[in-house]
Amino acid sequence: MNDTDRGLIFPPAAVGHSLLQLPPLALYIHIPWCVRKCPYCDFNSHTASPELPETEYVDALLADLERDLPLAHGRELTSIFFGGGTPSLFSAEALGRLLEGVQQRIRFASDIEITLEANPGTFEQNKFRAYRQLGINRLSIGVQSFQQAKLEALGRIHNGDEAMRAADMARNAGFDNFNLDLMHGLPDQSLDDALGDLRQAIALAPTHLSWYQLTLEPNTVFWNQPPVLPEDDTLWDIQEAGQALLAEHGYGQYEVSAYAQEGRRARHNLNYWSFGDFLGIGAGAHAKLSSPDGQILRSWKTRLPKDYLDPKKSFQAGAKALTVDELPFEFLMNALRLTEGVPAELFSQRTGLPLADFAKAREQAQKRGLLVADPERLVATPEGQLFLNDLLQYFLP
Repeated sequence: MNDTDRGLIFPPAAVGHSLLQLPPLALYIHIPWCVRKCPYCDFNSHTASPELPETEYVDALLADLERDLPLAHGRELTSIFFGGGTPSLFSAEALGRLLEGVQQRIRFASDIEITLEANPGTFEQNKFRAYRQLGINRLSIGVQSFQQAKLEALGRIHNGDEAMRAADMARNAGFDNFNLDLMHGLPDQSLDDALGDLRQAIALAPTHLSWYQLTLEPNTVFWNQPPVLPEDDTLWDIQEAGQALLAEHGYGQYEVSAYAQEGRRARHNLNYWSFGDFLGIGAGAHAKLSSPDGQILRSWKTRLPKDYLDPKKSFQAGAKALTVDELPFEFLMNALRLTEGVPAELFSQRTGLPLADFAKAREQAQKRGLLVADPERLVATPEGQLFLNDLLQYFLP
């Protein structure tokens, strides 16, 4: 296989009703290298060598995008998200060449949101000022905790002081919009420990907080060697007290683990949760793309960086066209994570299916107290959000 063969693999069409309008389009770019793999992490990340293949990887990313362009159907990009791994390991020069190449191939919305994930241990003031000058206008900083014992248990490479300095450095580099990523339910964590982390994060005045519970995922060190985690009663106390503290300081919860100041919700993630479309480039990246004929395709790229960089191998590892029966579950699995839900009409706009066909399922979920009885919106009740899997069962084929 030569480089021109590294293209798209189309599965057989599974077409329902046609879509009158295609969803907004975003781009996810995966940078798969980290300084060190964390024991809880199940993302596609790999320990970086002293010299990263920046030039070769950017070339591959642009070639990957080129092959996927037909699936954009002429749409502009509303957001870009650099995830990882640790994208901030890449130089500003490499990311600048990449962004320039992307913009040459696909239009950017005038108000495009461009987010870069970064870890405190990789912060350098000049580097992040250069990122901002490239047009990257939002950071997501992986703090996880400010307490040294907890950071060591999580295998993080930074300390609490570096985590605090990272927020100030981001602001000094020109980022007035940034997220702090924070975990709770950590090994041996008490309620006071968790709230202490949250208070410290709030004191740094991020515009957005991702605050979520540590879970043990298969194929991780923690899965095979589980640490001692807090009891369920403590986890519940942490969740309730933390949500109240965030609300008190002006961070409105709009998704299961997302809290934002007014007007600062993450547009890229909102696109995921409202069943929008996204291209995915890079080792292990996933994509979800709709066609005017109603086909909705999920695809994923080869995971290992060495295979992704091999010109004899395809970028794409697999693809699946969603069936008509799968669409309701797929849509609601995302949309019902939003605390305000979505307009009911969005269901038909995104899936091409009439919502009226699922009237019985809605009625049953409402009787169970899992879905709000609102004809204009699809919204999970607080209990429905807690037991989202139970709610989604009503919409399985």
